[in-house]
Amino acid sequence: MRGALVSESTVVAQAIEHALAHVDRVAFTKTYWDQNEFICLPRWLPSSIVARMVAEVERVRPAVHRNYIPRHKKGGSVSYYTLLEQAPTILALYRAPAFIRFLSDLSGQALQACPDNDPHSCALYFYTEPGDHIGFHFDTSYYKGGRYTVLIGLIERSSSRLVCQLFKGDPRGRPIVEHRLATHPGTLVAFNGDKLWHAITPLGDNEERVSLTLEYVTNPSMSPLKRLYSNLKDSFAYFGLKTVFTGRARPAVGG
Repeated sequence: MRGALVSESTVVAQAIEHALAHVDRVAFTKTYWDQNEFICLPRWLPSSIVARMVAEVERVRPAVHRNYIPRHKKGGSVSYYTLLEQAPTILALYRAPAFIRFLSDLSGQALQACPDNDPHSCALYFYTEPGDHIGFHFDTSYYKGGRYTVLIGLIERSSSRLVCQLFKGDPRGRPIVEHRLATHPGTLVAFNGDKLWHAITPLGDNEERVSLTLEYVTNPSMSPLKRLYSNLKDSFAYFGLKTVFTGRARPAVGG
């Protein structure tokens, strides 16, 4: 796997650098800040990379862990630990230096990947059964610094939508602006996790939606109490107790 990841890292790095070369960074950054640290780039990721990632979605599908929390969420998840072993393209994207530099420039923060004991750092989310959804929430950071989210659409065969409410709780009193987005393959959504109030609307019959979420932090430190709380949340809401408490702290691979 290490050799495969090194090779994949080169392919992904070149594709990301090519895609970034076509981004108007000045305009993109202005929009990000005008929208309270939120941006969407439809179908931005190159189709060749999306195809590799979708193949990895199928590879890890047997590892999906499903959860149901009444009145909040229903769906399936695959954690960073599984992706680390079976999804070299996804991991290469997550750790691509040019991609992290781009996000750092966008946010005005020195971002870095989450520690290897965070199962939520790089994960797939499967909406495959009628009614699968997640209610409104912030991507609250339990780290000592901020946490920034990148969402990438991979499979979109649904009427389900990512609903984003900008300016909720804004100290400047700006009115809420709502966006309802179809996350088509390759679509990139980036935002400050503490500022975007967002949800996924319920899946319909015979529909499917799969997305990738990447988390980056400004400070990888977390207190033991908050780490325990974060692990318990991830256990019951996403990946299961066995994955979270026996799969963590595996060595990073390549990249």
